[in-house]
Amino acid sequence: MQNFISVIMPTYNQGAFIRRSLTSLFAQDFKNWELILINDGSTDYTEQVIEDYIDDSRVRYYKNDQNKGLGFCLNLGILYAKHEFICYLPSDDIYYANHLSSLYNTLSKTDASVLSYSGLYYDNTDNYANGLSIKKVLGMIPDQSLQLVQVMHKKKYCQWVEREEFVTGNLNKMFWGQLSKEGTFVGTGTVTCEWVSHPHQRHKIVSEKYGGGIHFYKKHYSIKAPLKFYTESGNYINEKTQSAKNRNISITPGKLKILIVGELGFNPERLTVFEKEGHRLFGLWISNPDIQNAIGPFSFGNIIDLEIENLQTQIEEIKPDIIYALLNTQAVRLAHYVMRSNPNIPIVWHFKEGPFFCRNRGIWKEMVELFYNADGRIYINQQCKEWFDQFIGDKNRLSYILDGDLPPLKWFANERSTLLSNMDGNIHTVIAGRPYGIKPSDIAILAKHNIYLHLYGEFYQSKWKNWVKEVHKLCGEYLQLHTYCKPKDWTKELSKYDAGWLHCFASTNNGELMRCSWNDLNYPARISTLAVAGLPMIQKNNSGHLVASQKLLTELGVGVLFNSYNELGKQLNDEKSMEILRQNVWEKRLQFSFDYYIHDLINFFKQVIKAKHAV
Repeated sequence: MQNFISVIMPTYNQGAFIRRSLTSLFAQDFKNWELILINDGSTDYTEQVIEDYIDDSRVRYYKNDQNKGLGFCLNLGILYAKHEFICYLPSDDIYYANHLSSLYNTLSKTDASVLSYSGLYYDNTDNYANGLSIKKVLGMIPDQSLQLVQVMHKKKYCQWVEREEFVTGNLNKMFWGQLSKEGTFVGTGTVTCEWVSHPHQRHKIVSEKYGGGIHFYKKHYSIKAPLKFYTESGNYINEKTQSAKNRNISITPGKLKILIVGELGFNPERLTVFEKEGHRLFGLWISNPDIQNAIGPFSFGNIIDLEIENLQTQIEEIKPDIIYALLNTQAVRLAHYVMRSNPNIPIVWHFKEGPFFCRNRGIWKEMVELFYNADGRIYINQQCKEWFDQFIGDKNRLSYILDGDLPPLKWFANERSTLLSNMDGNIHTVIAGRPYGIKPSDIAILAKHNIYLHLYGEFYQSKWKNWVKEVHKLCGEYLQLHTYCKPKDWTKELSKYDAGWLHCFASTNNGELMRCSWNDLNYPARISTLAVAGLPMIQKNNSGHLVASQKLLTELGVGVLFNSYNELGKQLNDEKSMEILRQNVWEKRLQFSFDYYIHDLINFFKQVIKAKHAV
């Protein structure tokens, strides 16, 4: 006689998917199952579409009053489960007809086994027209853990990690690692389910690799409380500790009330500098952030977040002195809407990356109107200003120059580490980001000059894994991989290297502003990271062209500009010249902090406010 199986289905706002999942369960050839369906605070039409399923006697339905997270729901399901064998059916995934029977037959063969897993289909990104997942695996998906949909296990005393403990996309950390201590995992050797690919899968919401991350996760699940969060890049964020440490910043009466609109790109902690100066901050954030977009709620500072649904009423209540709208393409539509909805409030538009994205996404018009109608404009450098002036006009409008991704001064530690080159006689360079424009063959040339390259962050190592494999194949140990480096450790960790890499590209504008690309106009965010550590910055020599970053490096005397990789090898081995460059960066590095400009920036805001009210 067959035993019974308890199937646990957690769901949150998957009304468009859930009936297909339920249909796949009801079609199983294994009939002895119960379903524990847990609605984790859904705000969509989930309840309407499942009405005819939850009337079935095999289904028990529970609903949380608010979203409590995957771990909570799975633990609740196991608690309510009547049977020894536990399966999971996320409400966006599907079983094939023999799924439960195949898992059960495999797991029940031996008492030593605690878990059975099927093969599955996954990933439809290469075959959108078909709509079916086209990749299959008999065990774990590469770079993933076992997925809920493919697993059956015996009920044990293990507990899923819940949100209050920490958040991660790694199910090994959440549960499988504990369960593996109870017995063996065995595979069925057959593909009997599908891990359905779509943009709002939980692992994509958690992972920066797919445009997710802590800010997107909190926004998606409407979470206000601070979290402990493991990112895919290996960073561990403890907002609870940050919250306790940073929320005592005082607010001085009589200072500016600043409404921040959009998103903050990299280094969002810079906003605390406003608060240290006594200004009160409010935040209205985009709802569709990508990996490089930082949005609230933030664990640091005292930013009061507004909601778009009741925006005008809230604005009337707080009466902001100025709207500071920023920073990247994703903020354009929201900033444009807020500007047009509040014509009497002074607005400053601070834009970084980038105009060409706006053109490609059909929001060039909104971007131009922001520049044209904003009471104040902030450009990341003078070359950007001159480039935009070609299209915007009105050159006499109040403007200011300030890079958009500058970090706070608190990350600029004063003590440097000993150079690795002083210890082993080799040259060591570092990439804090993607290896932009650097080919594996280039690294092989540098290896002949005894020059190492150190790449930080699991995210970039995973994203560029084929590049990493090729470099290792060509020159082995000359590429060294490291885990994510927290901003507070930039000086200590990165200052042991001889130089750091910026983007490497060949400009083609021939000195003509109209022909500038974004590479020509941009300041890469990593400039400040390298400056914090006092590192000379490596970039291809684009003399004869207009390149904003090269102009900056030349003016400050902090760049290693090269025409060929053999030439670069010789420059990096020139100990005397490199020491001069390191000293120059160290002496000028505070210019790369947000605090360096805060008083000028506030004075600019006050000029904008005064000019607005004078009209």
